[in-house]
Amino acid sequence: MSKRAVLEVIALDVEDAVAAQAGGADRLELVTDMAGDGLTPSAATVTGIRRAVDLSLRVMIRLADGFVAGDVGRLAGTAAKLREAGAEEFVLGFLDGGGAVDLAAVERVVGVLDGCPWTFHRAIDRAADRDALRKQLDGMPGLDTYLTAGSAHGVDDGLPVLLAEAGRSGEPGYEQRLLVGGGLRLEHVPVLSKAGVDGFHIGGAARPGGWDEPVSAEAVATWRAALDAR
Repeated sequence: MSKRAVLEVIALDVEDAVAAQAGGADRLELVTDMAGDGLTPSAATVTGIRRAVDLSLRVMIRLADGFVAGDVGRLAGTAAKLREAGAEEFVLGFLDGGGAVDLAAVERVVGVLDGCPWTFHRAIDRAADRDALRKQLDGMPGLDTYLTAGSAHGVDDGLPVLLAEAGRSGEPGYEQRLLVGGGLRLEHVPVLSKAGVDGFHIGGAARPGGWDEPVSAEAVATWRAALDAR
């Protein structure tokens, strides 16, 4: 394939960001507290990483573990502070108690982002109806990506869903980039690429020593080489 695939790497701090860039990442997802499955980093962290690398940075807007929005006013205030700190791209996603998209919460936060590009994250993998969620969000300002494994259990289980959704590219609700992550392994790349997927997201795969260790530039470079060779 001639089109370069996007490689997004989870970064917790400046050290991670520098290593990811050295390894050939295209974009970073900035989070903190992976014990909570990735929460909003501090404005200071965002500022420090912006100064250290020249990659695109997508900043998580998520204040507690789980996918219920909680205090929507606080979420909107957090988004505003991140914008003030210079953040220009974001990651978010909220569900209600029944597993439907919390459209009011999403709209409130997106309104603060003022057209900035953003990813709807793996909350889609916990949605009661993925197709309905996508169609409800169709046309939402700035939404250009879905981060998904196709299943709450990871890419191994979700691969059929990912391939089916890749085949619907261009349909209403399916025009956004499919960014595959969540138990993603190198052996998944060929079949996903053949289906037209050109976005790949890694977290633990960039850290051979586990989440207590920083991102490995060498591990990221291995992914970059595999994506460039697909």
